[in-house]
Amino acid sequence: MITLYHNPRCSKSRDALALLEQRQQPFHVVEYLKTPLDATALKSLLQKLDLPIRALLRTKEDEYQQLELANPELSEQQLIAALTAHPRLLERPIVVNGDKAVIGRPLENIVAILT
Repeated sequence: MITLYHNPRCSKSRDALALLEQRQQPFHVVEYLKTPLDATALKSLLQKLDLPIRALLRTKEDEYQQLELANPELSEQQLIAALTAHPRLLERPIVVNGDKAVIGRPLENIVAILT
């Protein structure tokens, strides 16, 4: 099953949704601002993305600055805790297909994971 971690206010996320709808494959949408991911789900997502936790952080969000998340001494566990408490920090869109996931910027990343 394909899953889209989606923020309807984000144009790139809306583009990802439109792409998935065009492909007419079944998929599930998770509006992560309404249903934030817990630490276990984030760790699973990181494994599927094969990326470090910092790749999931939106560095231009106010919370990023306020929480001083640029501090290189913060552990992965601390960054995961920040993401669970402040889901707006999660990069978007993210598409999961089986045991693989991508950040959908650019949209070609999504196409690659669906084929």
